[in-house]
Amino acid sequence: MQRPFRRASVADHSMARPDFIEDDGAPTWITRGANFVIAITRARAGTRLAVSGVPDEHFVLLPDAGARILLDGKATEIPANHLLIVPPGNAELVAAGPGLVVRCFCARTRDLLARAGNASAYADPCPQVAPIVDGPPPVGGFALKSYDLAAGLAEGDKTRVYRSSNLMINILRERHEARDPRGMSPHSHADFEQGSITLRGLHVHHLRTPWVPDMSVWRPDEAVEVGCPSVTVIPPQIIHTTRNLGDGPALLVDLFCPPRADFMGRPGMVRNAAEYPLSPDFGDMP
Repeated sequence: MQRPFRRASVADHSMARPDFIEDDGAPTWITRGANFVIAITRARAGTRLAVSGVPDEHFVLLPDAGARILLDGKATEIPANHLLIVPPGNAELVAAGPGLVVRCFCARTRDLLARAGNASAYADPCPQVAPIVDGPPPVGGFALKSYDLAAGLAEGDKTRVYRSSNLMINILRERHEARDPRGMSPHSHADFEQGSITLRGLHVHHLRTPWVPDMSVWRPDEAVEVGCPSVTVIPPQIIHTTRNLGDGPALLVDLFCPPRADFMGRPGMVRNAAEYPLSPDFGDMP
């Protein structure tokens, strides 16, 4: 029997109540996939975001303001428009000013999974999604890593891809004009989800469920409009493409777990590839 396709999980934080309120009143929204969990906080100056006992590396994206991060009693100041890879264990982040803070974890961070606003969508197993795969530790061992996103975007580049031992993030170039509807890029992924994070602008996710012999599982095309911030988790095999509406800043970020073998196989695609050795467990590499 044909297994029914999963529906996309859409969490438009611009309209939904937060899943958690930080000590200073800053709202945090939490959205999960099968293998990852994304926490977005609309921070204030001084907002403290602490995690403990995290078993894997995690990403922290600072698109708007800088922050101070404390690891093992050592404080490091990070400017705005930087991406952090935080080592396993305990960490505390203190926002330097108002703005969004995006934290991305492997799904082994169970306490965040339980708080996710879409937790019920994952009450049942997701056999269509390939399991989490851990690559080798980074060269030199686990340590805080910081990447200047402006420096990582050369002339003509459309993406900035970074990876950890079991996560991958793709920070697209910020757009300042509406996407040409004659230049879309519909595609699908065989066995992994895409966490599509909207940080600026109004976007439409176009979603198409493949046809199968059993018409009872067919679904009409969807055009899901989301504001910012928002997270849309796109299941395997669902054909999708996204466009921003109107002029003005529009920023999308995609998250994957495990890292995509096709991206790792393209020379120069992964900005920090030299820090993370490849593993044959990630699939057939070119």
